[in-house]
Parts: sequence; C-alpha cells; structure tokens
Amino acid sequence: MDPLRQLRYFLVVAEELHFGRAAERLHIAQPALSQRIRRLEDDLGARLLERDSRRVELTEAGQILCAEARDLIARWERTKTLVGKAHRGEVDTLRVGVPPELAGRVLAAILTAFESRDVRVDLHELTTAEQVRLLADRQLDAGLLQHPVDVIGLETGPAVETPLGVVLPRDSPLAARASVTLADLAGHGLIIFPRAAAPGPYDAILRTCWEQGFRPSAVHHARNPEFVLGMVLSGRGVAFDQGLVAQKEPRVVWRPLPAGTLSWKLALAWPATVPHPLVRELAELIVTVVQGDGTSRAVPIQQLPQRQWSTVFGQE
Repeated sequence: MDPLRQLRYFLVVAEELHFGRAAERLHIAQPALSQRIRRLEDDLGARLLERDSRRVELTEAGQILCAEARDLIARWERTKTLVGKAHRGEVDTLRVGVPPELAGRVLAAILTAFESRDVRVDLHELTTAEQVRLLADRQLDAGLLQHPVDVIGLETGPAVETPLGVVLPRDSPLAARASVTLADLAGHGLIIFPRAAAPGPYDAILRTCWEQGFRPSAVHHARNPEFVLGMVLSGRGVAFDQGLVAQKEPRVVWRPLPAGTLSWKLALAWPATVPHPLVRELAELIVTVVQGDGTSRAVPIQQLPQRQWSTVFGQE
C-alpha cells in the first residue's frame, strides 16, 4: 500500500480518535481501516493507538508519527507543486527575507537579475531572528542571514563579508582622524541593533569591543537608520556601519576601523529539504552583487559561540 496513503489514513484516525467516524470521512469500511492501521503499526514496529470498545488514544509513538506525518505530507505536496510548475513552465514565486540594513543597490540588482526568469521575487524586510523562524515554518523559501547564526535544518550558500567602520558626529575630536580603533572609542556609548534581531552578530560585536578596549558607557538600541543618526547627533554614542548611514547626514562622518576588526557577514540560507529550485542561483548572485562595492569579499562561514551580554552593559 502507498505509504503516504497509510499516513493520511492514520492522521484521520488521530484527528477523530474514533474508527467509525474516521472510516466515514475516508469512505471505506471500518474493518478495512482497522486492518490498514494495524499494517502500519507492523511496518513501523510500534503500537500507535491504544484502543478498546470505548476509546481510542494515541500512544507516545503515535503522537510522534502524527507530527512527522503532517510534515512529510506537506513536503510531498510542495514537491508535487514545484515539479508540476517546472514541467508546465509556469511563473513561480521565490519568497526571500532580507535584513533591514541591506543596501538598496543590492535589492535592486536581485530584482533586476530575476526579471528574465519565470519567477517573481517576493522580498520581505525581516531581522535574522524573524527569518530563521519563518524558514523553519516554510513561510520563506530563503533568507539572507547575518552570521553567526544557528542554521540547523538549513542549507547555506557562500558568505560575503563587509567591513564596518564608525559613525561619529562631525564635531567629534575623532572625526579629524583618517581611521580609528575600538580603543579610541573608550568612554563613548554605543548605538546598536537590538539583540533579539540577530543575537549572534550582536554578541560577536560586543565581545570584540570588550576585548579591544572599548567598553561602552551605555548601550542604546536602534533599528531605523534615521534613529541611529539622531542618537549619534545627540551625543548618545557611536554606531558601526558600512558607510551608508553617514551618507544621509552631513553632520556625521564615517571612519574605517583597522582591517579585520568588525564586519557584517551575510549568507543566503534555505530549508535543507525540498528547497526552491532557484535558491542556489540566488545565493551566488547575492555574493556577486555585494562584492561589487569593492570592499566586501567572499569568506567561509564560521559558527561562533554565543554569549549573553545584556547583563554586562546598561542598555536602553
């Protein structure tokens, strides 16, 4: 018997917890349904249901199979849909999450590059943490994640690294320098994205600051670039950026850090099972586009241990 059909029969019984009602839903005789469930139990070597004349209950093994069966059937349906669309040459949608910090030129290049494909790229501005959740729920086909990040259950493409510098008020004494070090920032506050948005990069940045002599007097959280600018201009602290924020406001300047100090590391990730057929092509395209700025480069992905920093600094 078709294993997927067996699983579908089992799921109906698990939902009804009654063989008579389940048989009616499936339009088969109750004895035939009972026989098929017993055959499934024999195939798996486990008792899935506890049943007597008055009740039917799932065993622990049955509860596990119930969850796994729903996932298997959903994946099979998605596989059939993707294969069918590919065979018919139909337009498909590629749902992609991107971080709020991604440069506009990269977004435009992604959309332009895929105009010639029979696919519509549906971009969603999401934090790394939000993308990881949606990828797990199969609500995204791919996500451009900030690393380090837990990618269990995901496959990743090549990573691209962009060095970070410091955003300072133009009247700061440090603005007169061609470059600054983290130790030069001692005594300043730090404006950074909330830890919940991307815990791995957040911890890595604060760890590096601490190790290289910059222990912020306070840590302030900001998502929007305009809010970051306002905080810098008001003297609340400095911010780390690729150089894009400072271009928006003449009263601030961007100064580079020594090579290898801080960086953004981005890589496209997607579900390891039944991925969208175009995700690998998209991953390669993103690396090519981002490297076009002349400072970013392709790098291997390294998983870094995460450490909680919320109790180290006073934060807002």
